[in-house]
Amino acid sequence: MKKLIAGCLLALPLVAAPLAAQAQQGWPSKPVRWLVPYPAGGGSDFLARTIGQQLSTQINQPVLVDNKPGGNTAIAAADVARSAPDGYTVLSADNGTMVFNPALYKSLSYSPTKDLAPVALMGRFPMILVVSPTVKAKDAKEFIAQVKASAEGINYASAGAGSPHHLAMELLKTEAGLKMTHAPYRGAAPALADVAGGQVPAMMVDMAAGAGFIKGGKVRPLAVANAKRLPQLPDVPTFAELGYKNVEAAALVGMVVQAATPPDVIAALNKQVVAAIHAPEVHKKLVDFGVEPVGDTPAQFAELLKSETVRWHKLIKDLNITLD
Repeated sequence: MKKLIAGCLLALPLVAAPLAAQAQQGWPSKPVRWLVPYPAGGGSDFLARTIGQQLSTQINQPVLVDNKPGGNTAIAAADVARSAPDGYTVLSADNGTMVFNPALYKSLSYSPTKDLAPVALMGRFPMILVVSPTVKAKDAKEFIAQVKASAEGINYASAGAGSPHHLAMELLKTEAGLKMTHAPYRGAAPALADVAGGQVPAMMVDMAAGAGFIKGGKVRPLAVANAKRLPQLPDVPTFAELGYKNVEAAALVGMVVQAATPPDVIAALNKQVVAAIHAPEVHKKLVDFGVEPVGDTPAQFAELLKSETVRWHKLIKDLNITLD
Protein backbone atom coordinates (compact mmCIF):
# COMPACT_ATOMS: atom_id res chain seq x y z
CA MET A 1 0.00 0.00 0.00
CA LYS A 2 2.88 2.36 0.89
CA LYS A 3 4.49 1.65 -2.49
CA LEU A 4 1.16 2.33 -4.24
CA ILE A 5 0.70 5.67 -2.45
CA ALA A 6 4.30 6.66 -3.18
CA GLY A 7 3.78 5.80 -6.84
CA CYS A 8 0.62 7.92 -7.00
CA LEU A 9 2.41 10.87 -5.39
CA LEU A 10 5.24 10.60 -7.90
CA ALA A 11 2.70 10.53 -10.74
CA LEU A 12 0.88 13.66 -9.53
CA PRO A 13 3.43 16.15 -10.95
CA LEU A 14 3.17 14.40 -14.32
CA VAL A 15 -0.61 14.90 -14.34
CA ALA A 16 -0.47 18.41 -12.90
CA ALA A 17 2.26 19.66 -15.26
CA PRO A 18 0.08 19.84 -18.41
CA LEU A 19 -2.77 21.43 -16.39
CA ALA A 20 -0.44 24.05 -14.93
CA ALA A 21 1.04 24.77 -18.35
CA GLN A 22 -2.48 25.14 -19.78
CA ALA A 23 -3.45 27.52 -16.96
CA GLN A 24 -0.30 29.58 -17.46
CA GLN A 25 -0.80 29.61 -21.21
CA GLY A 26 -4.36 30.93 -20.84
CA TRP A 27 -5.91 32.86 -23.71
CA PRO A 28 -5.16 32.31 -26.58
CA SER A 29 -4.55 28.61 -27.09
CA LYS A 30 -6.82 27.95 -30.08
CA PRO A 31 -8.40 29.74 -33.09
CA VAL A 32 -10.71 32.73 -32.57
CA ARG A 33 -14.08 32.90 -34.36
CA TRP A 34 -15.00 36.50 -35.17
CA LEU A 35 -18.67 37.05 -36.07
CA VAL A 36 -19.63 40.00 -38.26
CA PRO A 37 -23.40 40.66 -38.38
CA TYR A 38 -23.25 42.05 -41.95
CA PRO A 39 -22.40 40.63 -45.39
CA ALA A 40 -18.80 40.62 -46.61
CA GLY A 41 -17.52 43.85 -48.14
CA GLY A 42 -19.00 46.47 -45.80
CA GLY A 43 -17.36 48.70 -43.19
CA SER A 44 -17.77 46.28 -40.26
CA ASP A 45 -16.41 43.44 -42.38
CA PHE A 46 -13.38 45.52 -43.45
CA LEU A 47 -12.72 46.48 -39.83
CA ALA A 48 -12.87 42.87 -38.62
CA ARG A 49 -10.69 41.48 -41.41
CA THR A 50 -8.08 44.24 -41.18
CA ILE A 51 -7.73 44.04 -37.39
CA GLY A 52 -8.23 40.26 -37.39
CA GLN A 53 -5.31 39.66 -39.73
CA GLN A 54 -2.97 41.61 -37.45
CA LEU A 55 -4.47 39.96 -34.35
CA SER A 56 -3.81 36.51 -35.82
CA THR A 57 -0.13 37.41 -36.33
CA GLN A 58 0.19 38.72 -32.77
CA ILE A 59 -1.41 35.75 -30.99
CA ASN A 60 -0.08 33.12 -33.40
CA GLN A 61 -3.56 31.65 -33.83
CA PRO A 62 -6.02 31.72 -36.76
CA VAL A 63 -8.73 34.42 -36.56
CA LEU A 64 -11.69 33.21 -38.62
CA VAL A 65 -14.13 35.92 -39.74
CA ASP A 66 -17.68 34.55 -39.99
CA ASN A 67 -20.26 36.80 -41.72
CA LYS A 68 -23.68 36.17 -40.18
CA PRO A 69 -26.11 38.92 -41.29
CA GLY A 70 -29.80 39.15 -40.41
CA GLY A 71 -32.26 40.36 -37.81
CA ASN A 72 -30.74 43.85 -37.68
CA THR A 73 -27.57 42.19 -36.25
CA ALA A 74 -29.60 40.11 -33.74
CA ILE A 75 -28.80 36.70 -35.31
CA ALA A 76 -25.05 37.07 -34.82
CA ALA A 77 -25.51 38.68 -31.39
CA ALA A 78 -27.68 35.78 -30.19
CA ASP A 79 -25.07 33.31 -31.49
CA VAL A 80 -22.35 34.96 -29.38
CA ALA A 81 -24.72 35.21 -26.38
CA ARG A 82 -25.09 31.39 -26.52
CA SER A 83 -21.36 30.73 -27.05
CA ALA A 84 -18.88 29.46 -24.48
CA PRO A 85 -17.58 32.30 -22.25
CA ASP A 86 -13.93 31.69 -23.11
CA GLY A 87 -12.92 34.55 -25.42
CA TYR A 88 -12.77 32.39 -28.55
CA THR A 89 -16.06 33.66 -30.02
CA VAL A 90 -16.18 37.43 -30.50
CA LEU A 91 -18.62 39.79 -32.20
CA SER A 92 -18.29 43.06 -34.09
CA ALA A 93 -21.12 44.94 -32.38
CA ASP A 94 -22.24 48.39 -33.50
CA ASN A 95 -24.59 50.83 -31.80
CA GLY A 96 -27.50 49.10 -33.54
CA THR A 97 -26.60 45.88 -31.69
CA MET A 98 -25.78 47.41 -28.33
CA VAL A 99 -27.88 50.61 -28.16
CA PHE A 100 -30.69 50.95 -30.72
CA ASN A 101 -32.20 47.45 -30.92
CA PRO A 102 -33.55 47.28 -27.34
CA ALA A 103 -35.51 50.51 -27.98
CA LEU A 104 -36.60 49.59 -31.52
CA TYR A 105 -37.92 46.08 -30.76
CA LYS A 106 -40.37 44.95 -28.07
CA SER A 107 -38.51 41.66 -27.72
CA LEU A 108 -34.98 40.61 -28.68
CA SER A 109 -33.27 37.22 -28.87
CA TYR A 110 -30.42 38.61 -26.74
CA SER A 111 -29.78 41.28 -24.10
CA PRO A 112 -26.89 43.68 -24.78
CA THR A 113 -26.32 44.19 -21.04
CA LYS A 114 -26.97 40.68 -19.68
CA ASP A 115 -25.59 38.49 -22.48
CA LEU A 116 -22.67 40.49 -23.90
CA ALA A 117 -19.57 42.09 -22.37
CA PRO A 118 -17.61 44.98 -23.94
CA VAL A 119 -13.98 44.36 -24.95
CA ALA A 120 -13.05 47.53 -26.88
CA LEU A 121 -14.46 50.20 -29.15
CA MET A 122 -12.50 49.56 -32.34
CA GLY A 123 -13.58 52.43 -34.55
CA ARG A 124 -15.99 55.26 -35.24
CA PHE A 125 -17.66 55.95 -38.59
CA PRO A 126 -18.79 59.62 -38.30
CA MET A 127 -21.92 60.55 -40.23
CA ILE A 128 -21.89 63.05 -43.09
CA LEU A 129 -24.88 64.88 -44.59
CA VAL A 130 -24.70 64.44 -48.38
CA VAL A 131 -27.07 65.70 -51.06
CA SER A 132 -27.84 64.99 -54.69
CA PRO A 133 -26.19 67.17 -57.38
CA THR A 134 -29.75 68.27 -58.22
CA VAL A 135 -30.05 70.05 -54.86
CA LYS A 136 -29.42 73.78 -55.41
CA ALA A 137 -28.25 74.59 -51.88
CA LYS A 138 -24.54 75.46 -51.80
CA ASP A 139 -24.03 74.62 -48.13
CA ALA A 140 -25.75 73.06 -45.11
CA LYS A 141 -27.26 76.33 -43.84
CA GLU A 142 -28.87 76.98 -47.22
CA PHE A 143 -30.08 73.36 -47.42
CA ILE A 144 -31.70 73.55 -43.97
CA ALA A 145 -33.33 76.88 -44.87
CA GLN A 146 -34.75 75.42 -48.09
CA VAL A 147 -36.18 72.38 -46.28
CA LYS A 148 -37.74 74.66 -43.65
CA ALA A 149 -39.28 76.81 -46.38
CA SER A 150 -40.83 73.79 -48.08
CA ALA A 151 -44.41 73.10 -46.97
CA GLU A 152 -44.25 69.40 -47.87
CA GLY A 153 -40.66 68.89 -46.67
CA ILE A 154 -38.37 66.33 -48.33
CA ASN A 155 -37.67 62.61 -48.39
CA TYR A 156 -34.32 61.29 -47.20
CA ALA A 157 -32.65 57.94 -47.79
CA SER A 158 -30.88 55.70 -45.27
CA ALA A 159 -28.93 52.44 -45.20
CA GLY A 160 -31.89 50.85 -43.41
CA ALA A 161 -34.50 51.41 -40.72
CA GLY A 162 -32.84 51.58 -37.31
CA SER A 163 -29.36 52.13 -38.78
CA PRO A 164 -27.02 54.88 -37.47
CA HIS A 165 -27.61 56.64 -40.82
CA HIS A 166 -31.37 56.68 -40.20
CA LEU A 167 -31.16 57.89 -36.60
CA ALA A 168 -28.52 60.52 -37.39
CA MET A 169 -30.93 62.16 -39.85
CA GLU A 170 -33.77 61.93 -37.33
CA LEU A 171 -31.49 63.72 -34.86
CA LEU A 172 -30.85 66.53 -37.37
CA LYS A 173 -34.56 66.65 -38.19
CA THR A 174 -35.39 67.12 -34.48
CA GLU A 175 -32.61 69.61 -33.68
CA ALA A 176 -33.21 71.78 -36.76
CA GLY A 177 -37.03 71.45 -36.76
CA LEU A 178 -37.25 70.00 -40.26
CA LYS A 179 -40.03 68.13 -42.04
CA MET A 180 -38.44 65.04 -43.60
CA THR A 181 -39.79 61.59 -44.49
CA HIS A 182 -37.64 58.49 -44.16
CA ALA A 183 -37.05 56.24 -47.19
CA PRO A 184 -35.15 53.15 -45.94
CA TYR A 185 -32.96 51.10 -48.29
CA ARG A 186 -31.21 47.74 -47.94
CA GLY A 187 -27.74 49.13 -47.40
CA ALA A 188 -25.84 52.36 -48.01
CA ALA A 189 -24.85 51.57 -51.62
CA PRO A 190 -28.37 51.49 -53.14
CA ALA A 191 -29.37 54.52 -51.06
CA LEU A 192 -26.36 56.48 -52.32
CA ALA A 193 -27.11 55.44 -55.91
CA ASP A 194 -30.59 56.96 -55.66
CA VAL A 195 -29.29 60.15 -54.00
CA ALA A 196 -26.68 60.46 -56.78
CA GLY A 197 -29.41 59.89 -59.38
CA GLY A 198 -31.67 62.55 -57.87
CA GLN A 199 -34.49 60.17 -56.86
CA VAL A 200 -33.94 61.18 -53.20
CA PRO A 201 -32.32 64.52 -52.32
CA ALA A 202 -30.31 63.69 -49.20
CA MET A 203 -29.02 61.16 -46.67
CA MET A 204 -26.52 60.69 -43.87
CA VAL A 205 -23.63 58.39 -44.74
CA ASP A 206 -20.25 57.44 -43.28
CA MET A 207 -17.01 58.08 -45.17
CA ALA A 208 -16.25 54.36 -45.53
CA ALA A 209 -19.48 53.77 -47.45
CA GLY A 210 -19.66 57.11 -49.23
CA ALA A 211 -16.04 57.87 -50.18
CA GLY A 212 -16.38 56.73 -53.80
CA PHE A 213 -19.54 58.79 -54.36
CA ILE A 214 -18.10 61.86 -52.58
CA LYS A 215 -14.69 61.77 -54.29
CA GLY A 216 -16.35 61.13 -57.66
CA GLY A 217 -18.61 64.17 -57.26
CA LYS A 218 -21.76 62.02 -57.44
CA VAL A 219 -23.00 63.42 -54.12
CA ARG A 220 -22.02 66.62 -52.26
CA PRO A 221 -21.04 66.62 -48.56
CA LEU A 222 -22.53 69.56 -46.67
CA ALA A 223 -21.73 68.92 -42.99
CA VAL A 224 -20.29 66.28 -40.67
CA ALA A 225 -21.99 65.07 -37.49
CA ASN A 226 -18.70 64.94 -35.61
CA ALA A 227 -16.97 66.93 -32.88
CA LYS A 228 -14.25 67.97 -35.32
CA ARG A 229 -13.83 68.16 -39.09
CA LEU A 230 -12.82 64.96 -40.84
CA PRO A 231 -9.26 64.79 -42.24
CA GLN A 232 -10.69 63.41 -45.51
CA LEU A 233 -13.07 66.42 -45.80
CA PRO A 234 -11.21 69.38 -44.28
CA ASP A 235 -13.42 71.97 -46.02
CA VAL A 236 -16.71 70.48 -44.79
CA PRO A 237 -17.90 72.09 -41.51
CA THR A 238 -19.27 70.26 -38.48
CA PHE A 239 -22.91 70.75 -37.46
CA ALA A 240 -21.61 72.36 -34.24
CA GLU A 241 -19.94 75.06 -36.37
CA LEU A 242 -23.34 75.72 -37.95
CA GLY A 243 -25.05 76.11 -34.58
CA TYR A 244 -26.32 72.54 -34.07
CA LYS A 245 -23.96 71.30 -31.36
CA ASN A 246 -26.13 68.28 -30.48
CA VAL A 247 -26.04 66.86 -34.01
CA GLU A 248 -23.23 64.41 -33.44
CA ALA A 249 -23.61 60.84 -34.64
CA ALA A 250 -21.46 57.95 -35.77
CA ALA A 251 -21.63 54.24 -36.35
CA LEU A 252 -19.67 52.86 -33.39
CA VAL A 253 -18.17 49.42 -33.97
CA GLY A 254 -16.70 47.54 -31.04
CA MET A 255 -15.83 44.02 -30.00
CA VAL A 256 -17.94 42.14 -27.45
CA VAL A 257 -17.89 38.62 -26.00
CA GLN A 258 -20.22 36.37 -24.02
CA ALA A 259 -21.04 38.13 -20.72
CA ALA A 260 -19.64 35.41 -18.42
CA THR A 261 -16.17 35.57 -20.01
CA PRO A 262 -13.58 35.91 -17.19
CA PRO A 263 -12.18 39.43 -16.71
CA ASP A 264 -8.58 38.25 -17.24
CA VAL A 265 -9.54 36.78 -20.63
CA ILE A 266 -11.30 40.04 -21.60
CA ALA A 267 -8.21 41.98 -20.50
CA ALA A 268 -5.91 39.76 -22.57
CA LEU A 269 -8.18 40.07 -25.60
CA ASN A 270 -8.43 43.86 -25.17
CA LYS A 271 -4.64 44.21 -24.96
CA GLN A 272 -4.14 42.33 -28.23
CA VAL A 273 -6.99 44.06 -30.11
CA VAL A 274 -5.82 47.53 -29.07
CA ALA A 275 -2.25 46.64 -30.12
CA ALA A 276 -3.58 45.46 -33.50
CA ILE A 277 -5.55 48.68 -34.02
CA HIS A 278 -2.47 50.80 -33.29
CA ALA A 279 -0.12 48.78 -35.49
CA PRO A 280 1.03 51.46 -38.01
CA GLU A 281 -0.10 49.60 -41.15
CA VAL A 282 -3.50 48.73 -39.68
CA HIS A 283 -4.04 52.27 -38.34
CA LYS A 284 -3.27 53.74 -41.78
CA LYS A 285 -5.58 51.28 -43.57
CA LEU A 286 -8.45 52.17 -41.24
CA VAL A 287 -7.97 55.93 -41.63
CA ASP A 288 -7.66 55.60 -45.41
CA PHE A 289 -10.89 53.60 -45.47
CA GLY A 290 -12.75 56.33 -43.53
CA VAL A 291 -12.65 54.86 -40.03
CA GLU A 292 -11.59 56.80 -36.95
CA PRO A 293 -9.55 54.16 -35.02
CA VAL A 294 -10.10 54.07 -31.25
CA GLY A 295 -8.98 51.08 -29.15
CA ASP A 296 -10.16 51.92 -25.62
CA THR A 297 -10.58 49.86 -22.43
CA PRO A 298 -13.57 47.60 -21.63
CA ALA A 299 -14.64 50.08 -18.91
CA GLN A 300 -14.47 53.06 -21.29
CA PHE A 301 -16.46 51.19 -23.94
CA ALA A 302 -19.07 50.17 -21.34
CA GLU A 303 -19.40 53.79 -20.16
CA LEU A 304 -19.83 55.01 -23.75
CA LEU A 305 -22.58 52.46 -24.37
CA LYS A 306 -24.42 53.66 -21.24
CA SER A 307 -24.33 57.31 -22.30
CA GLU A 308 -25.28 56.45 -25.90
CA THR A 309 -28.22 54.38 -24.64
CA VAL A 310 -29.59 57.33 -22.63
CA ARG A 311 -29.21 59.72 -25.57
CA TRP A 312 -30.63 57.58 -28.36
CA HIS A 313 -33.39 55.83 -26.41
CA LYS A 314 -34.88 59.24 -25.62
CA LEU A 315 -34.87 60.20 -29.33
CA ILE A 316 -36.33 56.83 -30.41
CA LYS A 317 -39.10 57.00 -27.80
CA ASP A 318 -39.85 60.69 -28.41
CA LEU A 319 -40.27 60.02 -32.14
CA ASN A 320 -42.05 56.69 -31.54
CA ILE A 321 -39.72 54.78 -33.90
CA THR A 322 -40.33 51.02 -33.81
CA LEU A 323 -39.28 48.12 -36.04
CA ASP A 324 -41.80 45.54 -34.75
